[in-house]
Amino acid sequence: MPTESGSCSTARQAKQKRKSHSLSIRRTNSSEQERTGLPREMLEGQDSKLPSSVRSTLLELFGQIEREFENLYIENLELRREIETLNERLTAEGQAIDGAELSKGQLKTKASHSTSQLSQKLKTTYKASTSKIVSSFKTTTSRAVCQLVKEYIGHRDGIWDVSVARTQPVVLGTASADHTALLWSIETGRCLVKYTGHVGSVNSIKFHPSEQLALTASGDQTAHIWRYAVQLPTPQPVADTSQQICGEDEVECSDKDEPDVDGDVSSDCPTIRVPLTSLKSHQGVVIAADWLVGGQQVVTASWDRAANLYDVQTAELVHSLTGHDQELTHCCTHPTQRLVVTSSRDTTFRLWDFRDPSIHSVNVFQGHTDTVTSAVFTVGDNVVSGSDDRTVKVWDLKNMRSPIATIRTDSAINRINVCVGQKIIALPHDNRQVRLFDMSGVRLARLPRSSRQGHRRMVCCSAWSEDHPVCNLFTCGFDRQAIGWNINIPALLQEK
Repeated sequence: MPTESGSCSTARQAKQKRKSHSLSIRRTNSSEQERTGLPREMLEGQDSKLPSSVRSTLLELFGQIEREFENLYIENLELRREIETLNERLTAEGQAIDGAELSKGQLKTKASHSTSQLSQKLKTTYKASTSKIVSSFKTTTSRAVCQLVKEYIGHRDGIWDVSVARTQPVVLGTASADHTALLWSIETGRCLVKYTGHVGSVNSIKFHPSEQLALTASGDQTAHIWRYAVQLPTPQPVADTSQQICGEDEVECSDKDEPDVDGDVSSDCPTIRVPLTSLKSHQGVVIAADWLVGGQQVVTASWDRAANLYDVQTAELVHSLTGHDQELTHCCTHPTQRLVVTSSRDTTFRLWDFRDPSIHSVNVFQGHTDTVTSAVFTVGDNVVSGSDDRTVKVWDLKNMRSPIATIRTDSAINRINVCVGQKIIALPHDNRQVRLFDMSGVRLARLPRSSRQGHRRMVCCSAWSEDHPVCNLFTCGFDRQAIGWNINIPALLQEK
């Protein structure tokens, strides 16, 4: 059992340790003061309301920053010395040439040529090392004309999906987190139909290929098929907007420039509350749905890691497509064949083949390093996939071992869409941008974001419409609006 004198000795030792530690801290603070040049009053806590622990942390961080700059400065000096050494070596090589054979002017030309060769090698090495990062930022000599034509404002929350009807009359459909889907007149921007049958976020909308039927997927774990009948109002003259030339020098809009966008759906807009058919086999959020060719079957994709194939007439489940390791993010059907592609958070997308009624096959493709946000078919034998890894890849169905083109961007990519006629890919980004590329990976345009035009929040989806004479591209985002664009790509630019 410790004695009283032993206890006192222990207490004195502890006190001395605390004092030594306090002096050590003061020394550290004094050293950091000298290194960082901060005012003594801040370091010693005079006129400061910050706790000592916070001040110590700040001092440590400032010291780390200074050391990083010191390292960069030293590296810069070393690089400069290496460049000087190279220059001296080149000069020595030029002067070593026999003066009897070459005049002074020729020696100068020779040395200049050697320097030019080195410069060219350095440029080639630099380009090779950075091509993987900036290959998608190449500019073109010709410039596409991108004009904002119409804004469709009326949802009270972000818009997840946008689609264009394939039948007459051609209308625009939007699916929103506000639990509704809206149909719009493309010309006037007026809401024609409001669907309120879901009790959760409406995540997807697609139109039947030949009838006035809409298919919506929702967070309420269901997909609905509902019939609509619209009569387009008399078109009003579209407001004249100045042409926007797509380039890389537009002035970005800041969040504080965003107008207050409130719901503006007309009170006389017809409302549909009950679906024609409800599909209820999923155990999680239904994130997307699409019609198979012919419109007799639909496929749905869910967060329960499965895609379901349904018969439209009976609403019965035909196939449950399982195999993905994580939640599905999208599904798409081929325009002319019984093929389905599903994408997932497991970094893969799968191709399902239903062309043989007796069996169905599946192929798994691993081409991305992060969530595959969407994969879509194009006319022919191509699939285009987009991912949160900031890449878009073009694949040939006949040889899916490696992509035939890779597009690298600076932001995650959401639901992409491909223009069938011109074979142009529209990329909606998390960073509020929309970019256009051709199938070979060459960038054609960026939609303008100047003069307060364009999206002011994440762009969720894009959809082309080749049947409308004015608006041929539509985008939507979490700024609660959809936008109709007129995109004019010069023929010369497409040939590149």
